[in-house]
Amino acid sequence: MLQAVAFDCDGVLADNGSTWETIHENFGTNNSGTLELFLSGKVSEEEFIEEDIGRWRGVQRMIHRDDIMRCFAGTKLMDGAREVVTELQKRGVFVAIVSSGVDLCVGTIANMLKVDDWAANGFVWDDDGWLVEGAPVRVRSHQKGIMVDKLAEINGFETNKIVCVGDSGTDLSMRIGDSKFIGFNPIRESSRRDFEKAEVDIIEGRDLRSIWPKLFPGEIFPN
Repeated sequence: MLQAVAFDCDGVLADNGSTWETIHENFGTNNSGTLELFLSGKVSEEEFIEEDIGRWRGVQRMIHRDDIMRCFAGTKLMDGAREVVTELQKRGVFVAIVSSGVDLCVGTIANMLKVDDWAANGFVWDDDGWLVEGAPVRVRSHQKGIMVDKLAEINGFETNKIVCVGDSGTDLSMRIGDSKFIGFNPIRESSRRDFEKAEVDIIEGRDLRSIWPKLFPGEIFPN
């Protein structure tokens, strides 16, 4: 019996790209070079975040929390996200978000969906809401299983009754023990290759209800 589902957020529960890229788009900056280094493991999470902040400050020296929040004003839920989370919780399944994205956005999605728990990365702000620096990293993109393992330990879940859902190759790190992974609508070709190499289920399209038969074999999503 399924006990828990851990979702990535960007491109899975939220119909968006990377929350970090969204901020760059709003500031007119670009982190593609650093992103490639980070994805290949040549740059740490901390270095990646501080590099991003440096680029934004090159455009706007003082950055307020409200400036970052405005970047996410148009973020929408993925089709079917609310329905899937609601139906899972009706069945007593624990729903979590494990994201290395920006907590200001991920937290908003978590509240909209009323998930049971969530974790993401973010920033340190001063008392007036001005950006100081990147916060200590809570979710490492290449080691997301650490957070899933904590959820399992705290709640007493068996790993073979946990399913993780993500859209990128780094999300494969969510898997712990005998847990299952579903690759949802991979955009990057490299992510698709990673999923194929890992021999996990791959779901095409942008409707989260499509994962249902993989969560509950033989079932289609209830009307």
